[in-house]
Parts: sequence; structure tokens; C-alpha cells
Amino acid sequence: MPEDNRDARGRPSPDALLENAEREGRGRLKIFLGAAPGVGKTYEMLTSGRARKADGVDVVVGVVETHGRKETEALVEGFEIIPRTKLEYKDRLLDEMDLDAILSRRPALVLVDELAHTNVAGSRHPKRYLDVQELLSRGIDVYTTLNIQHVESLNDVVAQITRIRVRETVPDSIIDRADDVEIIDLTPDDLIKRLHEGKVYLPTTATRAVENYFSPGNLTALRELALRRTAQRVDDQLLSHMQAHAISGPWAAGDRVLVCIDEQPRGASLIRYAKRQADRLRAPLAALYIETPRSAGLSEPDKDRIAASLRLAEQLGGEAITLPGQDVATEIIRHAAANNVTHIVIGKPNKPRWRELFEGSVSHELIRHAGDISVHVISGNERDPGVSRPMTAIEPGRFQIWPYLWSALHVAVAIGFGTLLFRVLDVRNIALVFLMAVLVSAVQWGLWPALFASVLSAFAFNFFFLPPLYTLTIADPESVIALGFFLGVAVIASNLTARVQRQAAAAHQRARTTEDLYLFSKKLAGTGTLDDVLWATAYQIASMLRVRVVLLLPESDSIAVRAGYPPDDTLVDADIAAARWAWEHDRPAGRGADTLPGAKRLYLPLRTGRTAVGVVGLDNDKQGPLLTPEQQRLFDALADQAAVAIERIQLVADVDRAKLAAEADRLRSALLTSISHDLKTPLAAILGAAGALRDYPISIPEEDRAELLSTIIDESERLHRFIANLLDMTRIESGAMEPNYALHYASDVVGSALRRAAKITAQHKTETGLASDLPMLKLDPVLFEQVLFNLIDNAAKYAPVDSTIRIQGWADNGSVILQVMDEGPGIPPGDLERVFDSFYRVRKGDHVRAGTGLGLSICRGFIEAMGGTIAAANRTDRSGAVFTITMPVPLDAHNLEGLT
Repeated sequence: MPEDNRDARGRPSPDALLENAEREGRGRLKIFLGAAPGVGKTYEMLTSGRARKADGVDVVVGVVETHGRKETEALVEGFEIIPRTKLEYKDRLLDEMDLDAILSRRPALVLVDELAHTNVAGSRHPKRYLDVQELLSRGIDVYTTLNIQHVESLNDVVAQITRIRVRETVPDSIIDRADDVEIIDLTPDDLIKRLHEGKVYLPTTATRAVENYFSPGNLTALRELALRRTAQRVDDQLLSHMQAHAISGPWAAGDRVLVCIDEQPRGASLIRYAKRQADRLRAPLAALYIETPRSAGLSEPDKDRIAASLRLAEQLGGEAITLPGQDVATEIIRHAAANNVTHIVIGKPNKPRWRELFEGSVSHELIRHAGDISVHVISGNERDPGVSRPMTAIEPGRFQIWPYLWSALHVAVAIGFGTLLFRVLDVRNIALVFLMAVLVSAVQWGLWPALFASVLSAFAFNFFFLPPLYTLTIADPESVIALGFFLGVAVIASNLTARVQRQAAAAHQRARTTEDLYLFSKKLAGTGTLDDVLWATAYQIASMLRVRVVLLLPESDSIAVRAGYPPDDTLVDADIAAARWAWEHDRPAGRGADTLPGAKRLYLPLRTGRTAVGVVGLDNDKQGPLLTPEQQRLFDALADQAAVAIERIQLVADVDRAKLAAEADRLRSALLTSISHDLKTPLAAILGAAGALRDYPISIPEEDRAELLSTIIDESERLHRFIANLLDMTRIESGAMEPNYALHYASDVVGSALRRAAKITAQHKTETGLASDLPMLKLDPVLFEQVLFNLIDNAAKYAPVDSTIRIQGWADNGSVILQVMDEGPGIPPGDLERVFDSFYRVRKGDHVRAGTGLGLSICRGFIEAMGGTIAAANRTDRSGAVFTITMPVPLDAHNLEGLT
């Protein structure tokens, strides 16, 4: 192996050292990972905790779920248990791990069961694994348990296997950052036996579990997932250890396959062979391309083959890697050693023997310096159709005479300067003038014009300046040597300068492209609507590729134009057929493609890793191929970003629709509950009273008859209020609320509302404290009276008998403020805003009359429709609630006051 490679491999990896540095001062995390519930994770965690406790370590139990298992409960005995905290959730008190108590106690090790657990609302962290992360950040070690179905990346796989989707998940980063992962393994037969013995669930639950989730096939698949995920973590730990300690690989604890590609057509064959090899070894696959200085001079078809080969590696589940370097074999060995690669796949040499003698052979260098790494040299298929792209073919570049004429002009200028300096400078110094002409030609026009300038300068130098002058004969042997060296230096300098110029031009172009892609990505990240994403995508593709663009998205069973730049939504039949075919088959169609090439545009699918999201159509006025290979690669990058942004917008819309559907279901359930309970009460009273009057028309005394009739009337009015509230709520939510405005005094509306609520407030005292100088308000008197009636009704419900309901009002800074106050228990602080939600009711005692939970919601809807605001608060002078209405005073009301 070359010396520089040994030096590079002798230094630890900075990333690995940084990872180890980040772990310093943090607690250690050990995860007991199981394939399914009941394999014994908690039992093993407690056993390990007992062993640490016996070694003198300060161990406490943060939370352990024994599920009534006697063996587990026996292991818990003897540990110090941190008492759990109690949190209220939906009228119930639930136990949660007391994070603050553990941090205050600060043990050396804490046992935390069920890492994927979701904490009760109101806890510091929504998930238990976040609690664990805080413990680790404080330097406390943690033992915890986890089932494989709770790992985020495996959630879909587990759902496909078991037909059950687990809602509580843990990010993969938790496992990746764990210091130790111990697999708790149990065969499916033993686990099913434990189920039947009642050691996991109750007998009835165990029977259903075996029939559904705990089938032998499901358990075997979950067991394999757990073993594979643990093996992956162990492999990552091994690689990190080797990099941190500068250990040169490979350590063949696990296989890794690396395939090396170049611009040759056999790249796809090499990748497919490497993929088959990796599948046989059950090893990860990576494809590597070393970008040398000569890469900048590759033709477009060669660059396209490299890009297509790397893309094929990613499609086959591998990793695509591009690294810069000077020597291909050295860089391959360095990368393989740093990443613990055990197998390298490379194509056999295809250069003539004489070229290998001068240029060397990559495969021979790899075999010579690979050490313990196995090198697979295969022939490959030189005519592999897997990377051909007829739609991106490009015409070969034409020969242009202008660069050579400019190079000749540079040499002529050098002759002129040399003639002027010939009398005062040595002839060997004049050669530097011609060398400058060669360098300028190389910088401006590239290699071949520079080589032309080198040869032309050699002849001109000989003809004009080497004796005998004005002949191509050289009399002095020393001049022959000087001319030879000049020609060699000129050729080498022109070659190096042209290479640097190519690299600078390529770097400049890459920088511009990268900046454009970054700005496009930033623009997409800031867009919030689908139309904005589509417009930005169409404009960016059109401006960067110099083409016309249309974007089509699926609608119902078809596909339709949603955006374009320049705007154009007209498609002929051939284009519609090509777009639909590209969407249905997820392949290019239209102009220049294999399918429906008669279309005006080329249609390419937009897709993410999850699904196809649309189709993009491209066209321009040029003849021949639509996109060059470089443009095709740029389009792929733009299309990938656009597809992800479109999918993000669609997912947000799906989430919003799901929320709306869930809210509609909640309202529907609340309405049904209200109808079935609250509306049933007055109906029962009405039916009972009416039935008594019908069945006993003569025997009922007159006083009882009057009481029954009063009950019917009162309960009918109550039922009427319920139904009116439902209708009002429907008007508010449908947006059909149109107040009938007029100027009215608030005191008049208050008096009307009190007269209407006389029966409701019969057992309460009512007081009013309205300022005498209140201005007139622009409002709907019917709606405003309903608001006041609902507030008075709400106060009467919650205030005790013989308490006072007070209504007061005053003018303040262009507004009229009205308050309805009661002397009840008040509103819990957490409910001050929620009391205005539909169907929401504060928890109340038995003396409170039933209701639909719509009254206050209707108040807010009516007040806001009339331009005012309403807020709830608690009284400060005593117990009780106060509702404050703020209504603006219109300008015409002030004018009216001035006239009167």
C-alpha cells in the first residue's frame, strides 16, 4: 500500500472521535430489545439491575410494569422505588414516572420500563424516551426495555406482517445512540407456551392474542427483525470503534461489498453482480466513483453513464458515493479500509498492454495493496443497455477553427515581442515569451488549441530566433536541446493549464448549479400551498433548463394540467395520451422517448420514494434531443425536490382532512350524546305530565293539574331553547349569520333579556348596574338578547339558590362593556377559553341543570358576528364567574347623541 495511504489510515476518524466526545459526561443507555411482549425484557432488566446493585451501584426503579407477574414482582422487591406522580386526565388520575424526583435523587442507575410509552398530557415531555434522554444528559445511566414493533423505521413492516399498526414509536436514533443493545430472544413455541400458561396475558386475552398477533409466523418474522436490527447496531458500533482507534480494516465480523465504477458501459453489470454478491452475503452494498482531474474532460455520454450507474445502485438499495482524488486505487483502498469493506468488485482492465505499462492498472494496484480485502475482478458487459437513454442523446461537438486562429494570433504577438526583445535578451529567455502564448491559449481555449500553439511556437522560435535565422535548420547542438526542452515544457504546461482550466470551469458550474438548487429548495420549503409549489417548480425548471414546462397532477381517474411556464394548458390528443401513459406506467413518454414519440412534449414522472405524485412535460423549439445528459441530471435533482414538496403539501392536506373528519365525528358524537341525554330529560317530563292528564282527567286535583300543565309548558320552553341553540349553532358554522343591524340602547336589551329569563332566575336575586350615559350600539337586538339570555341562563345553572346574578355596564374608550356576574364556584383556569367550544361543559355538581354545551359557543358566534368580543374570567372579590362583552360604539351613535 502507498505510504500516504498508510499515514491517512493511521489517524483516527474525526467523526468517530467527535461522537465519543459527545458521549462524555452523559449517562450510558442500555436497551433490552425484544421481538414481542412477554419475552422477558423486564425480567432481564431487573436481573441486570440486581447484579449492578450487588456490585455497589446506586440503583433505583423509576417505573417498572409487572403486569401482575409474580416472578417480576419478586425481582422488584429490594429496590428503592421512586414514587410515581399523579396527573389528571379525562376525570381520572393516572400514574407517571416522576422525572423531577429522579433528578433530585440523582442515582447512578435508574430502571425505566416501556421506553415507547406516551406520557399523560401535562407531563414535561410527551414521550418517555424524552424523559430518558434528559436523564442521560444529567449523567444518569438508564436501563430500559423496548419491543421491535415500536421502532419507527420498522412500523410499516410490522403493520404489514401483523395487520396491526402500533401507534407508539421510538425514533431509530435512540437505538443508534444506545451504548448497549441486548436482544432478549425467545422461540415462538416457548412464547406461545408462556401465553397459554397465563404468564403474559389473562387466559381470554391470551387466546385472542395467539389467534391474531402471536401466531408462529408473525413471531418468527418479528424475531428476525429484532435480530437484524441488533446486528445492524453492533456492526455500526464495530465500525465506529475501528475509526475512533485508527484500526485498519477489515475486521470480517460482518461483510460489506463495495463496487467501483467508471465511465465504461459495463457499470450496470458490475453493480448487478455486486448486488447479487451482497444478497448472498446478506451484506450492505455501496457503489464508489473516484472523481479525478480527468473527470472534468469526460464526454457527456460518459458522465451520463456514471450518473446512471450510481442511480442504479441506489435503486437496488445500495449507497452511491462520489469522492475526489488523484490516484484511483489509493482512494479506493483508503475508503474501503475506513469503512470496514470486506469485498471490492471492479471491472477487468480493458486498456492495451503498452498503456498499462505507462499508466498503470487500477485492478492490479487493488490486488497488490488490498491486504485482507477480497477483490473480485469481473469482465462485465461492455454493451449494457441498462444505462442507455435515447431521449438524452447529444450530437458530437463540431470542429471549430476559431480557437486555433486565436492561438496562432497569440503566437504572432509572441513573435512581435520576441523581435523587440531579441537585441537585449538571451535567446533562451525569448522562449518564455512563446511559453506565455501557449499558457494563454490553454486558459482561453483548452488543450488542443494549446498543443497547436506549442508546436507552432516551437517552429516560430526555431525560424525567427535560432541561428541560422529564417530557416528551420539548427546549427548549434545546444539550440537543438533548448528547442526540445522548450517543446516539452510547452506541451506539459499547456496540458496542466488546460486541466486546471477545465477543473475551474467545472467547479464554477457546479457551484452555480448547487446555489440554484439550494435557492429552489429554500423556496419550496417556504411555500404553503400546492399552487405556489407548482408555479415555483415550473418556473425553476424552465429557467434552468431553457425549456417550456407543464405540470400535470391526477384528478379523479385522469390527469390534468395544474401549472405551466410560460402559462399553457392546452394539450393535443397525442400529448394527453403520452402524459397519461407516463403517469400510469411511471416511465417517460412522448418526444424522444420510446413510447408515443410523436407527442409535442416529453413527459417524465414526478415521484418520491413512496409514490408517484404527478407528471412534468418539457419541450423547446430546437430540433433533436430535448435534454443533454447534464441537463437530464439537473432535471432529476429538480424533479426530486419538487416531488417531495408536492407530497408534503398533499400530506398536510390529508392531515387537515383527517382532523376535520375527526372533529366532525367528535361533534356528531357530542350532538348525539346531547340529544340522547339532555333533550331526553324535558321530553320525559312532558310525556309524563301529559300522560297523567290523559289517564287521570277527573281524579287529579285542580292544583296538581295546573302544576302538570306548568311542567309541560316549562319543559317545552326548555326543549325549544335547546333546539333553537342547535339551529343557531348551525347558522354560525355555515357562515349564514347576517345580523339585522339597528341603533339600540344596551339597557333596553338587558331589560328584555331579564324579563324573558324571569322563570330561570326565580330562585336567584338579580341586580343591574348600568351607567345612565351609555351610548347607543349598532347591533341586532334579537341576537344580542339571545346572548344575554344564554349568559343569564348559564349563571343560573352554576350559581347556588338565593345567590345574586349581577349585570353591569359602562362606557370605556369608544366601547361599551357589559358584564354578567354570578356567585357560583367559578371556572377552572384551564377551562376559561374552552368554555366557548361547542358541546364543551365544565364539570358540575348534581344541582346543575343539564344543557347541550352550546350556549356560550353561540354567545361568542353572535358577538363576533356583530363586531364585538366576549371573554370569560373569575371574580376577584369573591367566588364566581364573570363574562365580559365589549361592543364598539359606532360613529353615527355619537352624532345622534350630539343632536339630542
